[in-house]
Amino acid sequence: MKRTMGLQLWGMVLVAVGLVVGPAGAQHRVSSGGGASGEGVLLIGDDGGAVTAPAPWVQEDPGARAYAQAREYLNSRRYQEASEAFSQLRAQYARSVYAADSYYYQAFALSRMGGRDELREARDLLRAQIEYHTDSGTFADARELMVRVESQLARQGDASAAAAITQQATDPCGPDQELRAAALNALLNMNAERAVPILRQVLEDRDACSAELRQQAIFLLSQKLDDESVDILLDLAHRNPDPDPEVREQAVFWLSQVQSEEALDALEAILRESDDTEIQENALFAISHHGSERSVEILKGYVERSGVPADLRANAVFFLGQSPGGAEYLRSIFRSLDDPDLKESALHAIAQSGDAASRAWLVERARDPSEDIEVRTNALFWAGQSGAFTIDELRDLFESFTDPEMREQLIFAASQRDEAEAVDFLMEIAEDPENGELREQAIFWLGQSDDPRVAEFLLRIIGR
Repeated sequence: MKRTMGLQLWGMVLVAVGLVVGPAGAQHRVSSGGGASGEGVLLIGDDGGAVTAPAPWVQEDPGARAYAQAREYLNSRRYQEASEAFSQLRAQYARSVYAADSYYYQAFALSRMGGRDELREARDLLRAQIEYHTDSGTFADARELMVRVESQLARQGDASAAAAITQQATDPCGPDQELRAAALNALLNMNAERAVPILRQVLEDRDACSAELRQQAIFLLSQKLDDESVDILLDLAHRNPDPDPEVREQAVFWLSQVQSEEALDALEAILRESDDTEIQENALFAISHHGSERSVEILKGYVERSGVPADLRANAVFFLGQSPGGAEYLRSIFRSLDDPDLKESALHAIAQSGDAASRAWLVERARDPSEDIEVRTNALFWAGQSGAFTIDELRDLFESFTDPEMREQLIFAASQRDEAEAVDFLMEIAEDPENGELREQAIFWLGQSDDPRVAEFLLRIIGR
């Protein structure tokens, strides 16, 4: 049963975006740049991170030594010296294989220094690399660094940089979707009011834009959950569903963060009308996080529906077990559940509530001969896990049960207890020849105990 879809979906979104947006729009990404060696340069955002340039990959090149020195400065975060060293590399060894990448590394060093003059110089260097060195190993990284540099300049009031960022974000769809997503992210952090309409346009242009870009756009949109962005999510999830299932799933997931009746209406409609099990699963998750009485009633209604996938009903049962009054409700409908897996899920959910009424109910189910043996053994297991029995009660139950599976569950329940009396109980079982194969079970669990009496007991058994 998939009960971790919220985390899975989050990871899927981060993979789709290719970035993690941190405080103040910091971007964390492993770049693919570098030289022929295939080693990359590791960049960690605007909040003070590390950079590792690759080792020299053409030792016989006349500029290899100069590059190695500049690289050492960069890797040790001596950015002023690194900038000067990469500049000197180009001046002295213009034909070196390292010259093309030196624009990027110098620009990165300058961007880490962060002053307006340094950022403008970095922008000039990146423009030169992008225009004249398209075959350089760091070409793609240079284009992405350009977005970050212009974003920094825009935040410092540079109008031309702000215009460039906006233009990059609003360009028609093309092959550079990752770069456009970076520009959208920069614009969102620079001017959210300007970015949200552009994100809406990206999400509406379903024929022109790739599904991957829409997935990136919806994640960025979710970082600014206001009335307008929620309205867009409602469109994508239900009112005018996106043709791509992953985009729809992400929209439904982010609606779980919206505590409004309109969002709950949309999620309920998805459960009622959608035939997409993945979307329904995410809708159940979102409803369970709404935290209202109405959301609990919606989950109850889904559990009681016929003709829906059993695993989704089991998800609803699980979520109900986490809600106020959910265990009491599940106890009341348990006998009407028509699927063994659903009953197993209900037993688990009821046990998780941890209240005295649920523990007593589990014991009743274990004792009830009218229940299926699978229900009884599961109830016994969860009752043992919840501490419903004293050791004397375990002993009495062991004597009263004749079914080997039930007795095995009692042995296991005793093995999970820390009391010395539990060890006594297991030794009693192990010594009684009438217990047959159950003696081996008891001896196995005794072997896992750290009670000092067990070693002597086992030696006595061996010596017989």
